[in-house]
Amino acid sequence: MVNLKYALFWILPLISASTWLAMLLAMFIVWELQGSPHYVSMEPNQRIAYISDIGAQELQPLFIAGASVTTIFLDLSFAAERWLRHTGRLAKNMGNAEKGLSALSIFFAVGGTCGLILLSIFDTVSHSKLHNGFLLLFIAGYIISAIFICAEYQRLGVHFRQHRVLRASFWMKLFFIIVEVLLAAVFIGTSFTSHRSIGAVLEWIIALIFTFYVLTFFVDLLPASRNHQSTANIEMGHVNAATAEHGNGIAVNAGHGYDGAGSGQQPKPPTAQNY
Repeated sequence: MVNLKYALFWILPLISASTWLAMLLAMFIVWELQGSPHYVSMEPNQRIAYISDIGAQELQPLFIAGASVTTIFLDLSFAAERWLRHTGRLAKNMGNAEKGLSALSIFFAVGGTCGLILLSIFDTVSHSKLHNGFLLLFIAGYIISAIFICAEYQRLGVHFRQHRVLRASFWMKLFFIIVEVLLAAVFIGTSFTSHRSIGAVLEWIIALIFTFYVLTFFVDLLPASRNHQSTANIEMGHVNAATAEHGNGIAVNAGHGYDGAGSGQQPKPPTAQNY
């Protein structure tokens, strides 16, 4: 069953991803419908417009609004993930190192947020140097943030090996890091040379891949909305199986909950919802 109290959290990355994707599609479609105009910010031999070229024209208000909503709701997803781990609705951080990695991922995500919002405000026509600097801040901020959150999930996976969501999210985010780093390197190389049309295509691809990165947080947050007791029963099965192998004498009464044989106490089931 779904716990509606926690169901709102996984909506945050959906709002972020849908806003970002809708903004990109709207900008590209408008540019196509206008006859693929050659803007003043484009090089003479450039045939494909950068997102920033389109965003520096009459669609700049859309660019600013879309960038702001996307990154703010993504940062809220980071904060929600941290809070749900702190409260035990998701697999809890087992030490200060994991909490530190989580804090660093949020810090660099906020840096990426500032970069995207500021580059949408300081357009490539009037503030080209500032715009390029904020673009690098946006890309670097979210890639570094993803590296730290991958490191956190790797450590969590050591303690919660039965949680398939952690493994799936780790590999999805690692894929994002590898692909985005490779594409970003080629993007920078082509954007500052005579191959700006290739650079523009790569920018659109990088932006679309960013959509799927945002959606990985939907995967992270969804387990928190699942019924607490049903998940606890599943996880307690893992605990009982493991302890039985070591002769601890813990018995599970399938019809009446948990029984701590020999201790006179009922063991408390784990509360983390990732599985």
